[in-house]
Amino acid sequence: MTADDVILQVKGLTAGYGAAPVLQEVDLTVRAGTIAAVLGANGAGKTTLLRTLSGLVRPSGGEIVYGGQPLRDVPVEQLVRRGMAHVPEGRGVVAELTVDENLRLGGLWRRDREDAAKALTEVYELFEPLAQRRRSAGHQLSGGERQMLALGRALVARPKLLLLDEPSLGLAPRVIAQIMALLRQLRDTTGLTVLLVEQNVRSALSVADEAVVMSLGRIVTATSADRLRDDEELRHAYLGF
Repeated sequence: MTADDVILQVKGLTAGYGAAPVLQEVDLTVRAGTIAAVLGANGAGKTTLLRTLSGLVRPSGGEIVYGGQPLRDVPVEQLVRRGMAHVPEGRGVVAELTVDENLRLGGLWRRDREDAAKALTEVYELFEPLAQRRRSAGHQLSGGERQMLALGRALVARPKLLLLDEPSLGLAPRVIAQIMALLRQLRDTTGLTVLLVEQNVRSALSVADEAVVMSLGRIVTATSADRLRDDEELRHAYLGF
């Protein structure tokens, strides 16, 4: 792996809330154009990892390098401008705004208005249910439609790296399969890199290139998704199935 292959490099990352750290000396490498699944039990530190990478939690130690540049003290809005998008658990849709207004929020900062409009059109093509409900308010959408909307809003910003937290939470299996297929499509057609936190291990491993398993704030193994999926002993040791 060369430096050009790496979009995100994390070294010795320590972070948390208050005095007690949640993340402890985390090392992580993510290659550009891949889907990396972050797996582990509740409380392992997966969500805190994404929140720290996106600037919502301030690290107490360690280093984050994105696109070859250190991220220390970089404001959240600058991370978005540099091509990092974060879709948090719970989807983060503005319930009072329409589908169209929510999507346009993702491109407000963009100076290239023509391409922002093009990105909006592309999202509607990706998510046909949103195109049919563009005048509906966020609170009127189903769980699957809200997840599509949160993803779509992130994609309007044309990210290079998508931090995606629990996209399958509360969704029907059919909708989960559609979202995972979309992630694979975006990786293959646009080169999007995805760091995917997911409790639905089987769904995550079905689309991921790499698998990272966390426990108690530390990474306990990092390997190919194929190896973790096919190695029963490894799965049982780290994921309990």
